[in-house]
Amino acid sequence: MTLIYLTETFGFRATWNPELMLLTALLALAYFSFVGPLRHTFADAEPATLRQKICFSLGLVIFYFGMGSPLNVAGHFLFSAHMLQQSILYLVMPLLLLSGMPRWLLRPLIARSWSKRLLSIITHPIPAVLLFNSLFSFYHMPVVLDLAMNNLAVHNLIHLVLLFASLVMWIPVLAPFPEINRLTELQKLAYLFANGVLLTPACALIIFSETAMYGTYVDGPSLLCAPFFSAPIDKSMFAVPLPPHEDQRLGGIIMKLMQEMTYGAVLAYIFTGWYKKEKNQPEDELLPQ
Repeated sequence: MTLIYLTETFGFRATWNPELMLLTALLALAYFSFVGPLRHTFADAEPATLRQKICFSLGLVIFYFGMGSPLNVAGHFLFSAHMLQQSILYLVMPLLLLSGMPRWLLRPLIARSWSKRLLSIITHPIPAVLLFNSLFSFYHMPVVLDLAMNNLAVHNLIHLVLLFASLVMWIPVLAPFPEINRLTELQKLAYLFANGVLLTPACALIIFSETAMYGTYVDGPSLLCAPFFSAPIDKSMFAVPLPPHEDQRLGGIIMKLMQEMTYGAVLAYIFTGWYKKEKNQPEDELLPQ
């Protein structure tokens, strides 16, 4: 599947989504305006670090790559491409976006008591870990995924719900506010391990299924769903390079590998920071009182 072939077959708008390209650019402009010349309109604002700017920029690039690039089109025909899209959108992108947001920029989210209570409830580790993993597993039930891939409204709604759930899932780990920083480093390691365990059954079912589970990837989709765009598809216009069953197994493997690499990197980062903090702690503070 070459980029030229996809563009020629489905058109520039469907393949590259200029509306989403513009939205991504506007989000970047807003972010760099808020952390730049408009920073002083926020209380206790400090300059954003280079690391934060890079993380947020990479998050926006992944957002566009996942939703507006040819990967989105390929994901209608190849389950493996769809799972790569899901992996980067819900495991990697939220992590980068949250890592790139200074605390003072997020502080208005809990400016009111009701919003603070709501955020405290939905970002509790147990609801957060169950919300994302249950919704993600539910989405990959054949009847739900086939419906979403052939209905623009359902497709976009599911993307928004999963994006929200993935952001909530990462908040207990990153804890942008002291008020919701409930977990110690050890508990964060356990939390990430639990995330990996809860997602494993869905990946295992996809990988080890004896038949192709999704009609969309056996018979071909009837509709090309993309943000701000949808169009009927002539199923004979696209040659799929992999048999559906092999493609399905590859998709499950991609999802599991992306999960392991992402969680593994964050686990290593947390453990390293924990080790350095304990190492630098005075010995008299380590002794029992």
